[in-house]
Amino acid sequence: MTPTVRRLAVARGELDVWLLPPPDSPRDVPYDELDAYERGRADSYRRPDDRQMYAAAHVGLRRVLAGYTGIEPSRLNLAGERYNGNGERHGRPVVLGVPGGAPQFSLSHSHGLAIVVVAESRVGADVQRLPSPQTAEACLPALHPAEREELGKIPEHERTMAFGRLWTRKEAYLKGLGTGLTRGADLDYLGEAGLAERPTGWVVGNLPLCSTHIAAVALAGAGDRPVALRAVPTAYLYAPDAVERLVEMEPGLRSMLRDPAQHGDLER
Repeated sequence: MTPTVRRLAVARGELDVWLLPPPDSPRDVPYDELDAYERGRADSYRRPDDRQMYAAAHVGLRRVLAGYTGIEPSRLNLAGERYNGNGERHGRPVVLGVPGGAPQFSLSHSHGLAIVVVAESRVGADVQRLPSPQTAEACLPALHPAEREELGKIPEHERTMAFGRLWTRKEAYLKGLGTGLTRGADLDYLGEAGLAERPTGWVVGNLPLCSTHIAAVALAGAGDRPVALRAVPTAYLYAPDAVERLVEMEPGLRSMLRDPAQHGDLER
């Protein structure tokens, strides 16, 4: 794959959101674009579908980032922000060794869909398949007390969706911090009823998505943020000239990540 000439760039204050599909066949995933750490993580999955999804998501991530950096996917040096030089990754992932710096990004994948969010500032993203009522009920004790109380007031037929939206916001925020779920899920309030209790210095909200999955993003800073969303066709993402195709893609949907602190309300 040859380096692309034109590069993607995140407009100031905006979010670029990429929806990445799974391949039609495991043979379509170029494992040679992954580094040793990623291949090891992929091999640790017992179920072939999970192994393929992990590998495909990271190949997709590399191809998206290649469009922003001009560096071939296999040559991108990905590490954790708390990099200790031994191949392990701790904290949020970052790209090392890019002249002029690389954009911030976050990757999440769940049951056949991956999402990559690229921004100028610190960002976290999460995507989840719609949870079952049993999953939502089982996770309630892990939530912030105010979140549990809030969900308890929602009609039962709406509670599963409300939980899914809440949980993706929570995971997106924790990924933005760089802690993930090593920080207790009960420590931070990400509900929709009490603005004053939400973490300061972050804009956190759900993204418009498909009927089977829920997604959210957390961006460091304040103020409304325009969102440019691209749903990548399978034929583009796994083509030999994938990076060139991604660079030429125009957003299919534009929306707004609203900062409720600027409006006094929350967008559902």
